[in-house]
Amino acid sequence: MSITGVLTATAVVGVVGIFVGLFLGVAGIKFRVEVDEKEEAVLAALPGNNCGGCGYAGCSGLAAAIAKGEAAVNACPVGGAPVGEKIAAIMGVEAGASERKTAFVACMGDCEKSRQDYEYYGAQDCQMMGFVPGGGPKSCNSGCLGFGSCVKACPFDAIHVVNGVAVVDREKCKACGKCVEVCPKHLISLIPYDAKYAVACSSKDKGPVTMKACDVGCIGCGLCVRNCASQAVEVKEFHAAIDQEKCAGCGTCAEKCPKKCIIKV
Repeated sequence: MSITGVLTATAVVGVVGIFVGLFLGVAGIKFRVEVDEKEEAVLAALPGNNCGGCGYAGCSGLAAAIAKGEAAVNACPVGGAPVGEKIAAIMGVEAGASERKTAFVACMGDCEKSRQDYEYYGAQDCQMMGFVPGGGPKSCNSGCLGFGSCVKACPFDAIHVVNGVAVVDREKCKACGKCVEVCPKHLISLIPYDAKYAVACSSKDKGPVTMKACDVGCIGCGLCVRNCASQAVEVKEFHAAIDQEKCAGCGTCAEKCPKKCIIKV
């Protein structure tokens, strides 16, 4: 190739490069997406777990909502009060009070205390139990199945199956609600971290039915109601429930419960 050809090719490449550069520069200015500095700062303050516990599609979704004033500055359950205060400072508002919560499994029917209708050898997944006879092998249709769907869903390693029942590590739990969503029996809920007592049973069967299935099931006897000085306990559908806002933490309900299904948490 002659020197003229080389110079011509170099010139063509140079001109094309300049044209592409100018085109990209103009396009970048024309189609530039404005970045909300507060949104970026809020996103940086969030823990980045993207667990969805706040109700938004990850931390970026929550950051956008907070920046627009559509979500509270302390809406992140993982970050809790410290992150809420940082975001409040960014947004120039008061953080407000935030209550720490933790997941609670309303079942104590482990392998010794509950009975089974049959031996099960299929898929080890709680959500699959809707396709097997009786909704699972346990005699109690409301009890923990113990196959660990909640364990797989928890991004914080805060829940494990122990002797056939899911157990929450309160210190690791960030109250993201993933275990609550995935439990097919709906026996996991979020309760205040400083709650003193809770009913560790979800059965709404009549007493005789419950007693046949489990040694520690609520039979709806009402002794907890009659002995609660704070009127914090009520029985509906043969099942006791504690109003945590009224509960004084005296422990009388747990002491009087004949099945010992009201426990200190």
